[in-house]
Amino acid sequence: LVNPVLCMSQHTSRLPLLDTVKGLACAAIVAHHLAFYGPMSDIAQPLAPDLMAWLYDYARMAVQVFLVLGGYLAASSLAPEGVARFGQVGQQLSKRFVRLVVPYVVALLVTVLISALVRPWMEHPSVPGDPSLAQLVTHALLLHSLVDHESLSAGVWYVAIDFQLFALSLLIFAAVRALPSAMAKQRAALLGQAVVVAGVAASLWGFNRDAQWDVWAVYFFGAYGLGMMAFWASRAPQATGWVLAMAVLGGAGLALEFRARIALALATALLMVRAMRTPAVRQWRGVSPLVRLGQMSYSVFLIHFAVCLLVNAVVSSLWPASPWINALGMLLAFSLAMVAGQWLYRTVE
Repeated sequence: LVNPVLCMSQHTSRLPLLDTVKGLACAAIVAHHLAFYGPMSDIAQPLAPDLMAWLYDYARMAVQVFLVLGGYLAASSLAPEGVARFGQVGQQLSKRFVRLVVPYVVALLVTVLISALVRPWMEHPSVPGDPSLAQLVTHALLLHSLVDHESLSAGVWYVAIDFQLFALSLLIFAAVRALPSAMAKQRAALLGQAVVVAGVAASLWGFNRDAQWDVWAVYFFGAYGLGMMAFWASRAPQATGWVLAMAVLGGAGLALEFRARIALALATALLMVRAMRTPAVRQWRGVSPLVRLGQMSYSVFLIHFAVCLLVNAVVSSLWPASPWINALGMLLAFSLAMVAGQWLYRTVE
């Protein structure tokens, strides 16, 4: 989900371990949406009620894995030593916007067309309504959540949040760099990292406990910042201080209010430190299908809802009372989503 913008980030993101993790998380998100958005899942539910319930309630938490990985890759590309290594903020922000939005707009247009195709013959809450011009514009500008417009596809909120988080990170490191030049590089690095740590605390202990903030980056910065801290911990001569800081930040946040998604983010960040400081694990070649899926996970994430919507419409209309055929339809939709994601990745992203 996070497309690196600098060479170092590109190298880091191509580690098979990271791609394998992204592949698993991507598969979980697609499966969650297949269980969440019927009607195939409603018809197939009696065959595996516990599995459907787990996918419905818990598979969506894989988003936290992407948030942590996003922060990890952001730190590797923007400030691997805690000091900004990028050029102009505007240039980096525009590059990021283009990389995110071009495949996103293509996938969104596909989803709008398929929604229009199935809307006349499938009445179901999962089918987005006919979009207005204002909706299309706010979606293209990643502002739809901020102006409370109905989403035209599943998960598009995440693209907007990813862009906000990247922009916030850019501003943090650029602001530290703008301080008087007399500041030593080491002190500037410590200050940049301290601001990130403070942001993680503010998010985990405050903003993330209030759902009114869930359209803003500060709500998610706890998980994203833990990913940044995990990168710096993996590069530090001794990781003990970073690990303790992450444990205190996450543990205190969970003590204030337990949130399973934050527990998963904390566990992911700590495991990333362990993995990246273990040469054998870091050099692991991964699981080939998951590595490939991880590399194209952003495209799969963008296009899968359109595919699932179309398969849902066809299968549930032709076989509205057959749990087994609808279960097979879910597997077909999952497979076709991978194919469509590969097409979007190769031709656009």
